[in-house]
Amino acid sequence: MLQNITINTQSSIRIEDKRIIRFDPFRIEEDYNDADIIFITHSHYDHLSLEDLNKVRKEDTIFIIPEKEVDKLTTLNINNNQIIKAKPNQEYQVLDYKFYTIPSYNTNKPFHKREYNWLGYIIIINDKRYYIAGDTDITEENKQVKCDIAFLPIGGTYTMDYKEAATLANIIKPSVVIPIHYGSIVGKKEDAKKLKELVNNDIDVNILIKE
Repeated sequence: MLQNITINTQSSIRIEDKRIIRFDPFRIEEDYNDADIIFITHSHYDHLSLEDLNKVRKEDTIFIIPEKEVDKLTTLNINNNQIIKAKPNQEYQVLDYKFYTIPSYNTNKPFHKREYNWLGYIIIINDKRYYIAGDTDITEENKQVKCDIAFLPIGGTYTMDYKEAATLANIIKPSVVIPIHYGSIVGKKEDAKKLKELVNNDIDVNILIKE
């Protein structure tokens, strides 16, 4: 489940299956133009970067983006049939993959309001459920998530911190937790190791952001 996952920085995730799937591409170092599918969780600059989208998109790339943020893709001149305008709490199909949308928001901070309808995603790849949480705190919705791999933000300030992420992990009990959204803008590199100390022993914490 893990050998084909890479994280560039923040929440910039690449999953290689029979297709290339990217989430929130950010600080991409060169023109790869390899993505078959790109998921955007919300519109903040470290998640929706037009410069980085141009480095990973292809002519036929399909974009999944929160419905209210679609206009931000206008300058990329994407055909409408290549855009899925996603809403919270829905089920969708993109190419060979089924995915679900999970509301992603703050409960005690002003940065990611629930009414923005920003998103986390669960995508099913080879019968495994991958949960990419987006920028969120612990919420009633994500406490109900069932997944095999959970990509959880741990940086604090704008999202849950590593202690809260450990609490969520111990509630939803994935096989693997991969910490994201730390070490560059907010959150220290050592927060990932602190997370590992707090999760249940039967949950594997896999640190993919380079130290």
